[in-house]
Amino acid sequence: MTTNLSVNLNKVALLRNARDGDTPDIEHAARLVLDAGAAGITVHPRPDMRHVRPDDVSRLAELIAKDYPDREFNIEGNPKAHRNADGYPGFMEIIEHAKPTQATLVPDSDEQLTSDHGWDLPRQAGEIREHVGRLKDWGVRVSLFMDVDAHQDIAAASAVGADRIEVYTGPFAAAHQEGTQALKSALEAYVRISKAAETAGLGINAGHDLSLENLTRLVNAFPPLEVSIGHALTAEALQYGLPETVRRYLQILNSSRCNK
Repeated sequence: MTTNLSVNLNKVALLRNARDGDTPDIEHAARLVLDAGAAGITVHPRPDMRHVRPDDVSRLAELIAKDYPDREFNIEGNPKAHRNADGYPGFMEIIEHAKPTQATLVPDSDEQLTSDHGWDLPRQAGEIREHVGRLKDWGVRVSLFMDVDAHQDIAAASAVGADRIEVYTGPFAAAHQEGTQALKSALEAYVRISKAAETAGLGINAGHDLSLENLTRLVNAFPPLEVSIGHALTAEALQYGLPETVRRYLQILNSSRCNK
């Protein structure tokens, strides 16, 4: 099994939004990463529309359906994010319109800089279950963003109807920088939650703070079905170019010990 790469385009949109106009063009960036071999793209349209906007989501959904029907479109966000006066239509409304391959449900607040924690299960199961049911009715695969130490709560993720979990890899990235002992403990936690997901019949994705520098260690410890990478990949593309950066990630994923 080869781990799929989904490229998060949020930071491309963030750069565009720093000035008036359409440069860099998010649709062009999507074409570059997909033509380079990425299995899909990810976006996280937030209520403040600081980066990816609802019209971007519509354009990207159309692009995937028309020109890349074999690739995946993953939309992240909080299902409780509702319509606001700034033109945000609500997360579930975005999903209903775009019909992506996958919706990754994240319990972030409007003011959060980035997604930095997972769902608190089973305490939040009731509020999630209804949203999951609607998404499944629309033919959308559902993944729940979860903390790495939540392995005892994985059965609750399965019980609400999720297909996968996306494990938050921020602690892994921090441990990778800290050193050998911290990294060993961190990887053991990811292996533990991976086994719990497998026992519960859930697929497992991974995302946050992954980079060319640390990805090999993660995928050699356990093989997620998908990694979603945006911030580091966009920064690395300033050095290598976007297509070449994607190819470097794919080389790591294709040559990892778990994928041989």
